[in-house]
Amino acid sequence: MAEETTPPANGAADATATPPQIKQRILAQFVRDLSFENVMAQKGVDGEVKPEIKVEVNLDARKRGADNQYEIITKLKVTSTNAGSDKTLFLLELEYSGVFEIQGVPEQQLHPYLMIECPRMTFPFIRRIVSDVTRDGGFPPLNLEQIDFVSIYRQQLALRAQQQAAEKKADA
Repeated sequence: MAEETTPPANGAADATATPPQIKQRILAQFVRDLSFENVMAQKGVDGEVKPEIKVEVNLDARKRGADNQYEIITKLKVTSTNAGSDKTLFLLELEYSGVFEIQGVPEQQLHPYLMIECPRMTFPFIRRIVSDVTRDGGFPPLNLEQIDFVSIYRQQLALRAQQQAAEKKADA
């Protein structure tokens, strides 16, 4: 049952009012696309191997047909190169989706919620897949560091703002 609160007699905001309850369920998680190329095994490497890892992360959110359902796609591109020669050792590309049912998030906060909180929940599964695939691909398991999804969200907002400013300049 929902709890009802009565407003204070003086019309002031009630400091003890509870915010709306956020309800979130993960309905499904799955690999949308996965590619792993062991370039080192195919072409070979001369000399000492000193791997350098580069990880690129992109996020996408889509509304689904059902009410309050969203699909969040985390896209990873992991490239390992040999430090001395810059030759690629391996390339891993992964698109991982989570389908969420979300209720109680105010409309103005929904986009950041989808792009920050939802990927945080699926990240442990992504980390495990990357570890398993690199190990099964003939390399030591790659255990990804925690990803700062707040920073990624802010970067994407800044990039979008720059693109809009450039479009306005081009139209003028």
